Amino acid sequence: MMDSNLKRDIIMDHYETPRNKRTPQSDDYLKKHMAADSCIDDITIYIKFDGDKIVDVSFDGVGCTISTASTSIMTELIKGKTVKEALHIIDEYEKMLSEDSYEEDLLEEANAFDTLSKQANRISCGLIGIKGMKEILENYDK
Repeated sequence: MMDSNLKRDIIMDHYETPRNKRTPQSDDYLKKHMAADSCIDDITIYIKFDGDKIVDVSFDGVGCTISTASTSIMTELIKGKTVKEALHIIDEYEKMLSEDSYEEDLLEEANAFDTLSKQANRISCGLIGIKGMKEILENYDK
Protein backbone atom coordinates (compact mmCIF):
# COMPACT_ATOMS: atom_id res chain seq x y z
CA MET A 1 0.00 0.00 0.00
CA MET A 2 1.34 3.43 -0.99
CA ASP A 3 1.39 6.32 1.41
CA SER A 4 -0.62 9.41 0.52
CA ASN A 5 2.43 11.54 -0.32
CA LEU A 6 3.68 8.99 -2.85
CA LYS A 7 0.21 8.77 -4.41
CA ARG A 8 0.03 12.54 -4.71
CA ASP A 9 3.54 12.66 -6.24
CA ILE A 10 2.67 10.00 -8.83
CA ILE A 11 -0.59 11.70 -9.80
CA MET A 12 0.99 15.15 -10.06
CA ASP A 13 3.94 13.82 -12.05
CA HIS A 14 1.64 12.20 -14.62
CA TYR A 15 -0.53 15.32 -14.74
CA GLU A 16 2.34 17.78 -15.17
CA THR A 17 4.33 15.52 -17.50
CA PRO A 18 1.84 13.10 -19.04
CA ARG A 19 3.33 10.10 -20.81
CA ASN A 20 2.23 9.33 -24.36
CA LYS A 21 0.25 12.58 -24.70
CA ARG A 22 0.28 13.28 -28.40
CA THR A 23 -1.79 12.93 -31.54
CA PRO A 24 -0.18 10.35 -33.83
CA GLN A 25 0.78 11.58 -37.28
CA SER A 26 -0.28 8.29 -38.84
CA ASP A 27 -3.69 6.97 -39.75
CA ASP A 28 -3.01 3.36 -38.70
CA TYR A 29 -4.30 3.97 -35.16
CA LEU A 30 -7.77 3.16 -33.93
CA LYS A 31 -9.17 6.08 -31.99
CA LYS A 32 -11.97 6.87 -29.59
CA HIS A 33 -13.11 10.32 -28.51
CA MET A 34 -14.32 10.63 -24.92
CA ALA A 35 -15.92 13.72 -23.40
CA ALA A 36 -17.52 14.30 -20.02
CA ASP A 37 -20.89 16.00 -19.77
CA SER A 38 -20.14 17.82 -16.55
CA CYS A 39 -16.48 18.90 -16.67
CA ILE A 40 -13.56 19.78 -18.95
CA ASP A 41 -12.47 16.19 -19.67
CA ASP A 42 -12.34 15.87 -23.46
CA ILE A 43 -9.74 13.42 -24.73
CA THR A 44 -9.10 11.14 -27.66
CA ILE A 45 -7.41 7.77 -27.22
CA TYR A 46 -5.23 6.29 -30.00
CA ILE A 47 -4.07 2.67 -30.16
CA LYS A 48 -1.89 1.03 -32.80
CA PHE A 49 -1.79 -2.75 -33.10
CA ASP A 50 0.47 -5.31 -34.66
CA GLY A 51 -1.69 -8.41 -34.74
CA ASP A 52 -2.89 -8.92 -31.18
CA LYS A 53 -0.19 -6.72 -29.63
CA ILE A 54 -0.49 -3.05 -28.68
CA VAL A 55 2.56 -1.40 -30.21
CA ASP A 56 1.61 2.17 -29.32
CA VAL A 57 -1.01 3.97 -27.30
CA SER A 58 -1.42 7.69 -26.83
CA PHE A 59 -3.99 10.32 -25.98
CA ASP A 60 -4.57 13.99 -26.55
CA GLY A 61 -6.98 16.65 -25.42
CA VAL A 62 -7.85 18.43 -22.20
CA GLY A 63 -8.47 16.83 -18.83
CA CYS A 64 -8.42 17.43 -15.12
CA THR A 65 -5.61 16.14 -12.94
CA ILE A 66 -7.27 12.78 -12.27
CA SER A 67 -8.29 12.04 -15.88
CA THR A 68 -4.93 13.09 -17.31
CA ALA A 69 -2.87 11.18 -14.75
CA SER A 70 -4.96 7.99 -14.89
CA THR A 71 -4.91 7.96 -18.69
CA SER A 72 -1.16 8.61 -18.76
CA ILE A 73 -0.49 5.77 -16.32
CA MET A 74 -2.73 3.34 -18.20
CA THR A 75 -1.02 4.10 -21.53
CA GLU A 76 2.22 2.97 -19.93
CA LEU A 77 0.65 -0.14 -18.42
CA ILE A 78 -0.94 -1.48 -21.61
CA LYS A 79 1.71 -0.56 -24.20
CA GLY A 80 3.45 -3.73 -25.37
CA LYS A 81 0.69 -5.98 -24.04
CA THR A 82 -1.68 -8.22 -25.94
CA VAL A 83 -5.33 -7.21 -26.17
CA LYS A 84 -6.21 -9.88 -23.60
CA GLU A 85 -3.49 -8.73 -21.17
CA ALA A 86 -4.51 -5.08 -21.54
CA LEU A 87 -8.17 -5.87 -20.93
CA HIS A 88 -7.19 -7.79 -17.81
CA ILE A 89 -5.24 -4.78 -16.49
CA ILE A 90 -8.19 -2.50 -17.18
CA ASP A 91 -10.58 -4.93 -15.48
CA GLU A 92 -8.36 -4.98 -12.39
CA TYR A 93 -8.27 -1.16 -12.36
CA GLU A 94 -12.07 -1.05 -12.56
CA LYS A 95 -12.29 -3.57 -9.70
CA MET A 96 -10.05 -1.33 -7.61
CA LEU A 97 -12.30 1.67 -8.24
CA SER A 98 -15.33 -0.47 -7.32
CA GLU A 99 -13.64 -1.47 -4.06
CA ASP A 100 -13.56 -5.11 -5.15
CA SER A 101 -10.63 -7.43 -4.62
CA TYR A 102 -7.99 -6.84 -7.33
CA GLU A 103 -4.42 -7.69 -8.31
CA GLU A 104 -2.53 -4.80 -6.74
CA ASP A 105 0.87 -5.78 -8.20
CA LEU A 106 -0.53 -5.69 -11.73
CA LEU A 107 -1.56 -2.04 -11.49
CA GLU A 108 1.81 -0.57 -10.49
CA GLU A 109 1.46 3.26 -10.40
CA ALA A 110 -2.29 3.05 -11.02
CA ASN A 111 -2.55 2.02 -7.37
CA ALA A 112 -2.24 5.74 -6.66
CA PHE A 113 -6.00 5.85 -7.35
CA ASP A 114 -6.92 3.16 -4.81
CA THR A 115 -8.93 5.61 -2.68
CA LEU A 116 -10.64 7.37 -5.61
CA SER A 117 -13.81 5.39 -4.89
CA LYS A 118 -14.19 7.48 -1.72
CA GLN A 119 -14.85 10.49 -3.99
CA ALA A 120 -17.80 9.28 -6.06
CA ASN A 121 -17.85 12.42 -8.21
CA ARG A 122 -14.23 11.79 -9.29
CA ILE A 123 -14.58 8.14 -10.34
CA SER A 124 -15.70 9.19 -13.83
CA CYS A 125 -12.52 11.31 -14.09
CA GLY A 126 -10.42 8.27 -13.26
CA LEU A 127 -12.24 6.18 -15.86
CA ILE A 128 -12.81 8.41 -18.88
CA GLY A 129 -9.58 7.59 -20.73
CA ILE A 130 -9.59 3.99 -19.58
CA LYS A 131 -13.15 3.46 -20.88
CA GLY A 132 -11.98 4.76 -24.26
CA MET A 133 -9.09 2.29 -24.27
CA LYS A 134 -11.38 -0.55 -23.23
CA GLU A 135 -13.85 0.22 -25.99
CA ILE A 136 -11.13 0.18 -28.65
CA LEU A 137 -9.71 -3.08 -27.27
CA GLU A 138 -13.08 -4.81 -27.02
CA ASN A 139 -13.99 -3.84 -30.57
CA TYR A 140 -10.58 -4.59 -32.09
CA ASP A 141 -10.82 -7.19 -34.84
CA LYS A 142 -7.34 -8.45 -35.61
